[in-house]
Amino acid sequence: MALDDLVPADHVCRVIEAFVGRLDFHKLGFVRSEAAETGRPGYDPRDLLKLCLYGYLQQVRSSRRLEAECRRNVEVIWLLGRLAPDYKSIAEFRRLHREAVTEAGAELVGFARSVGLVRGAWVAIDGSKFQAVASARSVAEREAVKRYLDAVEAGDAEDEPVIDSSAVAAALKKLKKDAEPEAGFMRMGQGHGSHPAYNVQTAVDAEHALIVTHEVTVEKSDNRSLEPMARAAQKALGDPPLPNVAADTGYSNGAQAAACEARGIAAHVPALRGFNNRGDGTLFDRTRFSYDAASDTLRCPGEQTLTRRGVQTDKPRVLYAAPRESCSACALKSRCTTAAQRSVYLHLHEAAPARMHERATAAVMRLRRCTVEHPFATLKYRIFGHPRFLLRGLAGARIEIGLATMAYNLKRMINVLGGAKLAVMLETRPTKARNSACRRTGSALKDKNALPAPTSEICFVTDWRAWGESAEPAVPARLSGRKTPGFFPSIKNLAASISSFLTDS
Repeated sequence: MALDDLVPADHVCRVIEAFVGRLDFHKLGFVRSEAAETGRPGYDPRDLLKLCLYGYLQQVRSSRRLEAECRRNVEVIWLLGRLAPDYKSIAEFRRLHREAVTEAGAELVGFARSVGLVRGAWVAIDGSKFQAVASARSVAEREAVKRYLDAVEAGDAEDEPVIDSSAVAAALKKLKKDAEPEAGFMRMGQGHGSHPAYNVQTAVDAEHALIVTHEVTVEKSDNRSLEPMARAAQKALGDPPLPNVAADTGYSNGAQAAACEARGIAAHVPALRGFNNRGDGTLFDRTRFSYDAASDTLRCPGEQTLTRRGVQTDKPRVLYAAPRESCSACALKSRCTTAAQRSVYLHLHEAAPARMHERATAAVMRLRRCTVEHPFATLKYRIFGHPRFLLRGLAGARIEIGLATMAYNLKRMINVLGGAKLAVMLETRPTKARNSACRRTGSALKDKNALPAPTSEICFVTDWRAWGESAEPAVPARLSGRKTPGFFPSIKNLAASISSFLTDS
């Protein structure tokens, strides 16, 4: 039995082979994509990318474990043509190609757009914490050293500061040797406490729950990520009008809402409103105060006027307060405030979050949950195995998420279309012949007839719509009205219903 007979036509390895074969590695920025004229050729980055994608799909992320798979796993032996790169080559590939891996993921999203798997009408945004490599002890020590240096700097302003120069030098040396200075403590969710982590942001298209863009940040909260992620999603979709973006309350931010509206993006986010926490909870909330734009004043339930008193630039918000004598004589004072006068803060972009909150209906929030939360569960426990990075630093975290999201999108597309159809669709763009000297190194056999050549016979299908029994496009069953098992059977219908409701209203 030939090695090629052991890999079925609908196997994920054939999908990976077809996807990597359509990429222009030189254009994407991969190092050594073309072999040099002299010297021993290095491993082709195409083979190393295929190995990484296969590993992430099988929860094998360690470079040493990937090296072992190259010698024992029949699927990997077929995929790499019997090549067996060492763990150092695998680790070096991941270290060098963060930007190139991101561009390769964008190419996959572009392909999904071209075949109708990504529509861009509804995009859901969410964030989740992934644990960093750094230990809690090392991060706590680093923060203690920073506090010590801040205290020394503050004491330096005194007339006669007492500074231990040796201790300062030791502290600076310790900070310099920190292997992961970007990692900081973040809340990992209810019941999980705080750990060194990074905040992973994703934007997921509602059509088939494909991740169109992602980002890894050191922000501990999500309230400054709405507009950057919406802008990135718009770019990933080819800069079309992106009418609807849904997110949870953690993204509530007036400035971000105004920025989205300026770009023509309708954000559907429940507003995070403050409440009057004084008294016993029965005092008037600020929603009982009406705003008059002509005079820039507020009107309280007692028909008194609150005038503008100043702007708080760090929030940013505007303070409105009533005269003390008016509050003292008001019959509703006991129901309004326990202070001498009532004051109310309004955000500088108060109208934008109000419109954003009005759009965030229960149906939209259900669409958001169905779209964006399941991909995170898949990334954490089906691809990572455990939501913790293996590569240190923000750059290492970004390349891991880049590979993981690419693997997730391939897995999702296989579930929607089937492996055989997806492989044929990916092979519709013929690629130029590869440099055999660059590909065949290490343990490659000289007798090429004994090797399977998965990319030697390219299927020149001019129109992927001709695949199958019908001349109609081979779109997922959800789009043609047939029922399909899976977690996302109702997302498109729900999105269509919401769009129809917004159009009619």
